[in-house]
Amino acid sequence: MKLSQFNFKLEQDQIAKYPSYVRDDCKMMVLHRKTGEIEHKKFDDLLSYFNPHDLFVFNDTKVFPARLYGNKEKTGATIEVFLLRELNRELRLWDVLVDPARKIRIGNKLYFGEDNSIVAEVIDNTTSRGRTLRFLYDGDHEEFKRSLYALGEAPIPRFVGRGSEPEDLEAFQCIFAKNEGAVTAPTAGMHFSKVTMKRMEIQDIDTAFITLHCGLGNFRQTDVEDLTKHKMESEQMMVGEECCKTVNRAVDEGRQILAVGTTVQRALEVCVGPDGHIKEYEGWTNKFIFPPYDFNVATSMLANFHLPYSVMLMLTAAFGGYDYTMAAYEEALKNDYKFGPFGDALLIVD
Repeated sequence: MKLSQFNFKLEQDQIAKYPSYVRDDCKMMVLHRKTGEIEHKKFDDLLSYFNPHDLFVFNDTKVFPARLYGNKEKTGATIEVFLLRELNRELRLWDVLVDPARKIRIGNKLYFGEDNSIVAEVIDNTTSRGRTLRFLYDGDHEEFKRSLYALGEAPIPRFVGRGSEPEDLEAFQCIFAKNEGAVTAPTAGMHFSKVTMKRMEIQDIDTAFITLHCGLGNFRQTDVEDLTKHKMESEQMMVGEECCKTVNRAVDEGRQILAVGTTVQRALEVCVGPDGHIKEYEGWTNKFIFPPYDFNVATSMLANFHLPYSVMLMLTAAFGGYDYTMAAYEEALKNDYKFGPFGDALLIVD
């Protein structure tokens, strides 16, 4: 497969700027991956495709307010700092991106907050925009994190076409989010409301949770035509004993297993063994899935409609079949489906 095969024309007004007022109030296209049949439904119809004790697997990563703005010493220039991950708790070292990067050199200091309550020193360059910052703060770690996050905003992707708003700290998050570490939400899971989760409980739908801290690599366009040469950014993931037991029972009993989102699909494929069972896992992954690919665990998948050239589109096409998936996307464009993290849902079933 080539990168150019994942291009399509998407206008800015076809990308949802805001989430639905009610999380589960959105369109849902259903793609039958064995036949290519397409149905136009609402997200409320999701459970009609599943039976009691079918299994939904979710990603319970939690997004933190990763984007903040500081001022450079002496010049006072405004610098955007995008927090990626904490490198050292005791030394308060963070891996970040800065913009504009050309103005930020090793040894520079950045000041945050109206009273300059937090100061950071640049101690290393990592990539063209990447820097390592050492935050200078008097206080314990928890107090530092609270103060730092209070200055941040929800890391809404720029392509959405608007700035972050206070409500996004809750909206750009799954209601079951628990384990902090993501800089972007596992967007398919954002459609699930408390009402939907209660309906699942009434219908005896089983659930399992993995943790994969979604990184910025999900929203970066691939820049190599030969997809075998693309390198995914590594993301931290954890799959525990209870999740393994629940998933493996469903596999053995031949029940439907729904991967809620591309991150769940990747995580399951990272930790699956030759016997079709998943194993406990704690570490990092840069697994890149694109067509053709044989999936080993999930029998169905829920996704959003993703942007051209995105790795999420490539994984979706690998699961739904390239031709059927791209035909579904063409149908979505014709029928005013909304794209992006706040957009509509695509359910792929056998």
